[in-house]
Amino acid sequence: MKKLNKPLLSIKNLSKTFGGIEALKECNLDIPEKSITAIIGPNGAGKTTLFNIITGFTSHDKGEILLNNKKIHGLQPHQIFSKGIVRTFQTPRELKNMTVIESLMLVPKNQVGENPLRILFSQKKIARQEMQLKKEAIKILEFLDLNHLQTNLCSNLSTGQKKLLELGRTLMAKPQLVLLDEPAAGVNRTLLKSISKNIDKACKEKGITFILIEHDMNFIMNLCDPIIVLNEGKKIAEGNAKEIINDPTVVEAYLGRKTN
Repeated sequence: MKKLNKPLLSIKNLSKTFGGIEALKECNLDIPEKSITAIIGPNGAGKTTLFNIITGFTSHDKGEILLNNKKIHGLQPHQIFSKGIVRTFQTPRELKNMTVIESLMLVPKNQVGENPLRILFSQKKIARQEMQLKKEAIKILEFLDLNHLQTNLCSNLSTGQKKLLELGRTLMAKPQLVLLDEPAAGVNRTLLKSISKNIDKACKEKGITFILIEHDMNFIMNLCDPIIVLNEGKKIAEGNAKEIINDPTVVEAYLGRKTN
């Protein structure tokens, strides 16, 4: 495995129980900054629970979550978002009646037009901000090769285009960490290459750290390093694609049998 950057996010002894079932059991892992890290594992390994706790949608029983060595566990989702952590979901949360560019412009927080009084007394300021947001949205659409779709309704996009647009919405938030939940699910191979290329480009050119949950192993193996494997709520392996493929502990977790 290549030398990794310092951790941006650290998970320490994280545990979570649902009705007597341990979803996470003193889980420990580090996410290197400016990396594309995959979290894989069989169904029920605790991957989605981990995402939900990191982003504040689910509480934890014990343990710590550190972002840049500062505690973020226990914060509300909007507070975690304000720290620069953004997530996507397996099924894109599209804004059906909005155009592609409108859906991007909606993302940035603390917009002037959100305050009813400012709508009445700050028309020029609102107009200037909207113009700036539109410029930023166009840049992101160009970055993702989606500029030709900017006036299309989100509901008219294909699954792959919706996943790319959701990636664009995360970029509009100017994040330092993006959690992607199955970005390859339901996407054709052509658009899948585009999604992979743009995740890699956003990491290298914008310095964004990515964590992916994904079942498409070809997608993971060609894009992610490191790859972290969870099983029964704990990390059982970590390494690059070659190391993970040849790890007998990983094979046993996925196939349910021991290897020779």
